[in-house]
Amino acid sequence: MEQRIRSTIVIPNYNGIDYIEKCLGSLAGEPTHIIVVDNGSEDGSREVVREKFPQVELICLDRNYGFCKAVNAGISKSKTAYVILLNNDTEVEPGFVRALEQPLEWRGEIFSGSAQMRNMRRPELIDDAGDYYCALGWAFARGKDKPAQAYQRSCRIFAACGGAAIYRRKIFNEIGDVDENHFAYLEDIDLGYRARIQGYYNIYIPKAVVYHAGSAVSGSRHNSFKVRLSAQNSIYLAYKNMPFFQLLLNMPLLITGFVVKALFFAQKGLGRDYLAGLCKGIRLCISAEGREHKVRFQKEQMRCYILIQLELWRNMLYRFMN
Repeated sequence: MEQRIRSTIVIPNYNGIDYIEKCLGSLAGEPTHIIVVDNGSEDGSREVVREKFPQVELICLDRNYGFCKAVNAGISKSKTAYVILLNNDTEVEPGFVRALEQPLEWRGEIFSGSAQMRNMRRPELIDDAGDYYCALGWAFARGKDKPAQAYQRSCRIFAACGGAAIYRRKIFNEIGDVDENHFAYLEDIDLGYRARIQGYYNIYIPKAVVYHAGSAVSGSRHNSFKVRLSAQNSIYLAYKNMPFFQLLLNMPLLITGFVVKALFFAQKGLGRDYLAGLCKGIRLCISAEGREHKVRFQKEQMRCYILIQLELWRNMLYRFMN
């Protein structure tokens, strides 16, 4: 019997010739509709999708608009109950889609679920077991580079990693789309944060296993492009989601976190890039575009703000203890 399609997988692609064929091949037999959104690739990867995977819906953009605009284009085309975002440099294990769907079918208050992402080169290690965000303004992957055996239980997380995650589509109507001001990086934390303010929560789903090459487009874990953009978005993320009283409360820790990061990247020869990103983030916050996207304070959600703040402090301790 043919399985009912409950999810649409959206895969943003930019010059992913080394990965896209294996990624789509690993999805064969999964009960899902697949949309590849190509960001103006020039390496032939768009043609590979069109010629070898005719069942895949292909959306071609005229240039590289970034991860956020690409996934929004795919989400807007989806009609299913759930949307799964998946990086092009991944390969999934069989049963991936149903493993992601099941917890959301049981609990309506779950907004998103993060897959168990393993290191493609060293599959015994975790690449990401859900994302955390802390009062220092840092976002980090739970379990990064640690044995996967220790991360086989589901739990609540701050946000799902957008590299392999499922989202309840109707909640986008309530909290808004993926914020294209980010271009890429931390947009998934922002999405999970906005859902948390509205009282939803996000979980880690270890039964959904995916192998991730990592930094397939940007080239390495730390590089000028990624450092600048992540620094910009770290400023914007805090400004956008924290009301004034919470920003004031966290300001000493946020400043400390940014200083520590600046020193860290200075040692790697990327200090100027990080500072340039922070400055760009400040300019984004005070711009009309940035102010327009700031989340309005909702006093009726005060309990959620308090719970989030407690988690920001707890995650700071978790970061230093693990």
